Amino acid sequence: MAPQSRALPLLLTRPAAQGERFAADLAARFGPRLHIIAAPLMMPEFRTPDWPDLPFAALILTSETGVEAARRLRDAGRKLPRQALCVGDRTAAVARSAGFDATSAQGDAEALLALILASGQPGPFLHLRGAEARGDIAPRLAARGIPAHAAVVYAQIAQPLAAAAQAVLDGPDPVILPLFSPRSAHVFAESARISAPLWIAALSSGVAQAAAPLHPARLVTADRPDAAAMIAAIATLLADPAA
Repeated sequence: MAPQSRALPLLLTRPAAQGERFAADLAARFGPRLHIIAAPLMMPEFRTPDWPDLPFAALILTSETGVEAARRLRDAGRKLPRQALCVGDRTAAVARSAGFDATSAQGDAEALLALILASGQPGPFLHLRGAEARGDIAPRLAARGIPAHAAVVYAQIAQPLAAAAQAVLDGPDPVILPLFSPRSAHVFAESARISAPLWIAALSSGVAQAAAPLHPARLVTADRPDAAAMIAAIATLLADPAA
């Protein structure tokens, strides 16, 4: 790999809390090779929906924001089960820090569904999810005779692109763009003017497909849907001119 004369800009479009942690991981791995620009594309808006008064055996949590919504609801007096079945290790870790007895499926929605089915638990389950969600976990459990209810406890509200982010997109140098969801790709496409070459690291094949209209000059899809694999994908972008 040819040495870089200056740091490449990287746009961190995740919500602020997750973005700060990922920025720290990037700084530890790449140091001065990256100029990290915080540019959250969405901000969570928390909701307090009603759901059936059932003896739920466990929560289903598919995002860190879902964990935060659960914590807020519990602290406000809503009755929630202590057990939480989580999509991945990071969500499970955040759930444990919030006081839940969390188990990780170590993957995606399909892995979480498989974990629940393999557990033999009869339910009922309560999925605390966002307004935009993939996997349809509760309906698929119900279709197998396992009672499950989904409650929309937050929505991700689109935010204007930060001026510092737009400034590098107007320039000639490559811009690295990690994308963690299809919606992030759509919101970015709607809010950004793009002149610079985009080097995109996509969390999954679905995110990569959603990023296609951005016409990336380079695109790498993470091997697994987690932060460590995204960092590895960014390393590939930096190392491989043909990525």
